[in-house]
Amino acid sequence: MEETPPAPPDAKGQGLATSPGALAGLKVIDLTRVLGGPYCTMILSDHGADVIKVEPPQGDETRDWGPPFLDGDASYFIGVNRNKRSIALDIGKPAGRAVLLRLLAGADVLVENFKPGGMEKWGLGYEQDLAPRFPGLIHCRVSGFGAEGPLGGLPGYDAILQAMTGLMSINGDPSTGPMRMGTPIVDLATGLYSAIAILMALQERHRSGRGQFLDMTLHDCGMALLHPQAANYLLNGRRPMPLGNPHPNLAPYEKYPTRTCEIFVAVGNDGQFRRLCDLLGRPDMASDPRFLHNADRLANRPAMIAIFSDILAGMDGHEIAGRLLCNGVPAGPVLPVDEALAAPHTAARQMVTECDGYRALGTPIKLSRTPGGTRGKPPRFGQHAEEILAEHGFDAADITALRHEGVIMTERRK
Repeated sequence: MEETPPAPPDAKGQGLATSPGALAGLKVIDLTRVLGGPYCTMILSDHGADVIKVEPPQGDETRDWGPPFLDGDASYFIGVNRNKRSIALDIGKPAGRAVLLRLLAGADVLVENFKPGGMEKWGLGYEQDLAPRFPGLIHCRVSGFGAEGPLGGLPGYDAILQAMTGLMSINGDPSTGPMRMGTPIVDLATGLYSAIAILMALQERHRSGRGQFLDMTLHDCGMALLHPQAANYLLNGRRPMPLGNPHPNLAPYEKYPTRTCEIFVAVGNDGQFRRLCDLLGRPDMASDPRFLHNADRLANRPAMIAIFSDILAGMDGHEIAGRLLCNGVPAGPVLPVDEALAAPHTAARQMVTECDGYRALGTPIKLSRTPGGTRGKPPRFGQHAEEILAEHGFDAADITALRHEGVIMTERRK
C-alpha cells in the first residue's frame, strides 16, 4: 500500500510530521474505543501507520466526554485519535462483518477491546476464524482481565484496576488513605505496552512470516507498574504503605515549600547529597553521621527534612531548583498543568502539537531520520467511509446500498 504522507509543506502548526514515518506502509484496523486501545493506535499513527478507526453505530463514547469540545467532539476523544481515518460500521450485522473482513485484507494489525468472547460470537475469533484466513495478521486484544482466571471475561476500568492491582494503596499518604492517581495511568500504560507488543510481533513476523494473538490486559499492565513497591515486598515481606511524596527507598526525595513555589528534590546517591548540601550552604550536613549514606538518611528522614525545610523556606524556588539541576542535583519546581504546557522546554521539544485549530500533546518518540508527529486532526464520525470503502473495492452502488441497509453511517445512532 502507499506510504502515509507527512503533513503538507505549507501546514501551519508545530509538532507536525516531516517524514512518512517509521511505520509508513503499516495498515492497522482499529476497533477500539475509550482510551487504552485508541492511545495505542495513536502511537502507531503518529509514526506513519495507516490507522482505520472502525466505530460502532453509537460512535466512540469519549466523543461525548466533555466539555470542552472542538467541532462537537470532546477533548478526551481528540486527545488520542489524531492521524486516523474513521468509518462507522455495524459489525453486529452480517453485511457489516463482511465489510470488516474486506478491510482486514492486507491489514498488518487488528486492535480491539471487546470483552473476551465478543469477537468469537461474531465469527471473528483469532484462532478459528481470522488466523486461517489472514495468517500474517497480528490481533491485539485489550481487555480488563483477559479470558482466563477467576476474573476472566469481566469488564475493566482504569480506576477499578488502580484499586485492584495495589496502585491506589501506594498513592496518597497516611492522612488520605489509598487515592486514585490523577491520570488514568493503567489505561495509558496498557496502550503503551500494547504498542510495544505489536512492534515485537511485527519484528518476529519478519522471521516466521506468521501473525499471532496478543492478550493485553489492564490487570497485567497495572501490576507491571508496581515498582519498586512490589520488589520491596517480594524481598522483605512488608506491606508497602502510602508515603505521599517521599520515596520508600531514597532520601531526600520529597517536596519542599519555598518563598515562591514548591520544589521537588530527588537525591539518588551520596555524591548528589554532598552537592545539595554545598549549594544550600550546609556542607557540614554531608559529613553528619545521621546523613552520611542513603540508609542513614532514610533512618533520620524527619530531622533532615526539618533542616532543609528551614533553609529552603526563604529561597526563590524557581531559581534554586534551576541552580540545583544545573549542578547535577535532580530538582524542579512543582508546576500546575497550564504552566508545564507553556514552559519553554515544552515548546522546544514540540510536546504541544498544533494543526488547523487542533491542539494536543505531541509525540514523545523522537526519531532522527523518520520523525513522527501530527498529520491530521482527529476524524469526525464516519468521515472517511467512502474513501476507505473505495480503496477496498466497493463501488458507488455498493456504498449506497450499505448506507441504505444501516451498515455504514455518518450520523451517530442515539
